[in-house]
Amino acid sequence: MAAANTDDLRAARAEVIREHMESENRHDFDATIATFDHPRYELVATGQVFDGEAEVRKYFANSRAAFPDQRNELISLRHADDAVIVEIDLLGTHAGTFLGFAPTGREFRCRMAAIFEFNGDRITCERVYYDSATILKQLGLLGARPTGPPNASAIEGPTIERPAAVAVDAIERGGAAS
Repeated sequence: MAAANTDDLRAARAEVIREHMESENRHDFDATIATFDHPRYELVATGQVFDGEAEVRKYFANSRAAFPDQRNELISLRHADDAVIVEIDLLGTHAGTFLGFAPTGREFRCRMAAIFEFNGDRITCERVYYDSATILKQLGLLGARPTGPPNASAIEGPTIERPAAVAVDAIERGGAAS
């Protein structure tokens, strides 16, 4: 690929990422979905995968029910040949049921990294890496036992095989990971 074409593609991808992230902040999920060639989120810390428009929309609805003011702040954006890597802070206030925990009203801020995979200039996957204990600690939930059933976003959707998925399942059951 010629340098000019590479620069053009990188610029187009950066613009798509910015629109993707800004539309998430506005809760304009139609616009967010439009940035995908095929909507797919992978949350590595919990092992959750939301594949396809219906699952991604359900993820948006459930995560924003728990954190209605959830938003991201872009820190950096880097390009690879077939992906864009971003570093962000994710912020929100725990105002709805989350993993079976009643709302605490507490805020969180968590540094995250996300790899956006592309087909041309359209996103095919957003894979997010973060430390779930950071969020639980700031919400005052690290080591706490759930008081109710987990919300749908915590239990629906297929998972990727990761040890963290075992820990999340244990938290949802109110026990320790084995």
